[in-house]
Amino acid sequence: MPRRSQLDPSKVSRWDQHGREHVVRVLRSGVQRVIRCDTCGWRRSAVFLPRPRAEEHLSEAHQATVDPTAA
Repeated sequence: MPRRSQLDPSKVSRWDQHGREHVVRVLRSGVQRVIRCDTCGWRRSAVFLPRPRAEEHLSEAHQATVDPTAA
């Protein structure tokens, strides 16, 4: 029986100036990574540095720059 590759989801969350949360998920299967925006459906494959690309999308497309994990 062939083994299915497992997806290891992680996410990048940012808040916009209106208090709305925007999330981009990083899905990984082996060395292949796909980043997908929950808000607008934007998708991009990213072999290297998916998190900075996700942060860039949130900032440019949604003006979401507030990091909820920052102290």
